[in-house]
This record gives sequence, structure tokens and C-alpha cells, in this order.
Amino acid sequence: MITQVTKGIKISVKTSFEGTFFKNYKMHFAFGYTISIENQSSSSVQLTSRHWQIYDALNELEVLNGEGVIGKKPVIKPGESHTYSSGCLLVSPIGAMKGHYNMVNFSTGEKFRVYIPTFKFSAPFSLN
Repeated sequence: MITQVTKGIKISVKTSFEGTFFKNYKMHFAFGYTISIENQSSSSVQLTSRHWQIYDALNELEVLNGEGVIGKKPVIKPGESHTYSSGCLLVSPIGAMKGHYNMVNFSTGEKFRVYIPTFKFSAPFSLN
């Protein structure tokens, strides 16, 4: 598991390989990830949007921006956490993701970024 703390918000990431399948006459590699966002600060915060950079060893960098995470904009109180799972399709058995969440501190109204550490994907058979 990979972790990083920004302004009292701890991000923990766990990845998994989900398998392979064909799509549009190409082999694709499916990876899953579970992210836990733990509020170690003394203020309630809300996740408003996300920014991802997806690296695929056989493809160009893909950048994604969107509202919330999996359709939610969670409010996380001090000492609480929000956990969700999602996935990523790559054309290579090796890749990585990193990014940040845009958050709002309810006590101060401050908008800030919480950085998501780089986490790697690798199909078990790709590393000898």
C-alpha cells in the first residue's frame, strides 16, 4: 500500500490486476485500485473534484479531470475516512497513475489540493 499526507489528509492506495480481455481488436489489461481518504486534520473537508495522469507503457499520457469520485463529493469529518474502488484499462501490462483531489476546508473556506502519490500497475506475468 502506498500512502501520502497533504495538509492532514492521508491518501492510501492499494492496486490489483483484474485480468485481460479484447476490446476493439486489441488486448487490454484491467487494473483495479482502492483509495482511502482519511481526515487527520481538525476541520471537516469536502472533496469537490479530481485530476488524474494515467501512464501506459504503450500509450501516450492520458489526463482526466472530473467532479468528485465515483459520482460523490464526500464530506469527511476529522478522524473519519472515505474509501472507494475504481479501475483503469491499459493497452500495456505496465503503467501508473498519479494526481490530486481538489478539496474545501469547511472551517476556513480554503480550497486546497491533496496529492495522490504515484501508484504502479503491473500484470503479474509481466515481471520476471
